[in-house]
Amino acid sequence: MPFIKIFLVALVFILNLTIAQPSWAGKDFTKGTDYAEVTQELNQLLTVQNNPEQAGYTPEELQARLSQLQSQKYIMETAKKRAQCTNLTGRTLGVYANKPKKSPTQLYFLAAGQITDDDWDCDGIYLPAGTRVLLNPTGEVQELTEPIAVNFVDGTQSIARTNPTTGAIELNVQPAKVFKAGEGTWLLPTLSQAQIDTQVPSPELID
Repeated sequence: MPFIKIFLVALVFILNLTIAQPSWAGKDFTKGTDYAEVTQELNQLLTVQNNPEQAGYTPEELQARLSQLQSQKYIMETAKKRAQCTNLTGRTLGVYANKPKKSPTQLYFLAAGQITDDDWDCDGIYLPAGTRVLLNPTGEVQELTEPIAVNFVDGTQSIARTNPTTGAIELNVQPAKVFKAGEGTWLLPTLSQAQIDTQVPSPELID
């Protein structure tokens, strides 16, 4: 009888290891390309911190960029799950996502009030021309004259919400990169927000 009990306990333990990811095993985003790029630029800028003009920055701009890079580095060093996007805009939101090792990054549609499942990487957000948006918490609201895609580093928990006073979409995290049509590898279609609102939300994103 004791042998059977030991066998059953061992069997349950092995099944837990093979079927479910251990709760203590967090994601390691410090081995990805995002982390390498951020670390490289951060180290380069730190070497010219006393002479910001060498990097083409004013002292204030350099400090702002250093702060942004340090924040991105911290996100990747402490994140425990894949990047997710939360849509609090009140309208359908275009997001760039992929299921690691199973699908390339492409445009999906996230319904209002939804958050992407952490089995997916939500790498960025699509913003159509005509959108009023605040990309930088210390910046100003701008109205886009062409569509853009904003990209976040691995592990970022991004939230897009609509400011009830300005009507602008605000992001809780400043994007790592901003792409226009013809830049980067993501497809930027010419869609209006009205057209996005007619799209059927992608159910696989919230499984």
